[in-house]
Amino acid sequence: MTKIYDGIMGVVVGDAVGVPFEFQARDRFHVTDMNGYGTFDLPPGTWSDDSSMTLATVDSLARKGKVDIHDIMQNFSLWFSDNYFTPYDNTFDVGRTTYYAIQRFMQGTPPELCGGAANWNNGNGSLMRILPLAFTDCDDETIDAVSSLTHAHEISKMACCIYIKIARHLMQGGDLKEVLKNIPVERIEFERLPLLETLPRERIESSGYVLDTLEAALWSLLHSNSYRECILLAVNLGGDTDTVAAVAGGLAGIMYGTGGEKGIPEEWIDQIAKKEWIGELCSEFENSCLMS
Repeated sequence: MTKIYDGIMGVVVGDAVGVPFEFQARDRFHVTDMNGYGTFDLPPGTWSDDSSMTLATVDSLARKGKVDIHDIMQNFSLWFSDNYFTPYDNTFDVGRTTYYAIQRFMQGTPPELCGGAANWNNGNGSLMRILPLAFTDCDDETIDAVSSLTHAHEISKMACCIYIKIARHLMQGGDLKEVLKNIPVERIEFERLPLLETLPRERIESSGYVLDTLEAALWSLLHSNSYRECILLAVNLGGDTDTVAAVAGGLAGIMYGTGGEKGIPEEWIDQIAKKEWIGELCSEFENSCLMS
């Protein structure tokens, strides 16, 4: 499989493992495998808004052959209002900042002006869907623009740019610890990133705040040696389990690939809703003119 498939399926599988435990407090549960039902009472292999918006972005990039923010936002609207890009034709778990941004777009606001830019708009709703841009040659300004479709604050935009830099580094076979040491820290909020490996579990938050999600995902990757181990660490942190695991899963998929002892477990992929369609979409993306 290609890195595109590994990364995108890594997002989807991580999301699906986390969905049944979303909003549950840390250490009130212990997950050891893919499960179903739980928070949303949905079967194993069900993915949420994290994957839907990621796949909506992949679809736009594959069709347009470029980053087209209007088309991406149109896909988000189709997901939001018409249940496109969902596992069972039912949209659920829409974040508040994302909700209002899409509403603005549907009411005629230009896409570049739709995202919330206040400090309280720093949820993880753009970070969770940004990975497809790692497979393009887009620059930081473009990453900012895609984040800003829903989340336009500088913290959210910087988190997305850092995440894409890390993903691209891992695609080249780079070491996560090394890239974290060398990431320029332009805001004080990000100063813990080079130190994550040294931090104990109790100092890692797993809330819906974008920086918490980024730190928790990277911490899970740093403290594991396989895709399975990474995702189980991420989900067992509690809180925003599906998004932390989706963000971690995209990077873990790139690092470890699919199958084998360390890769995305085949038995987890087999349970994923619409897995064949996801594979086809990744192939279309790979064949688009965005690829180097």
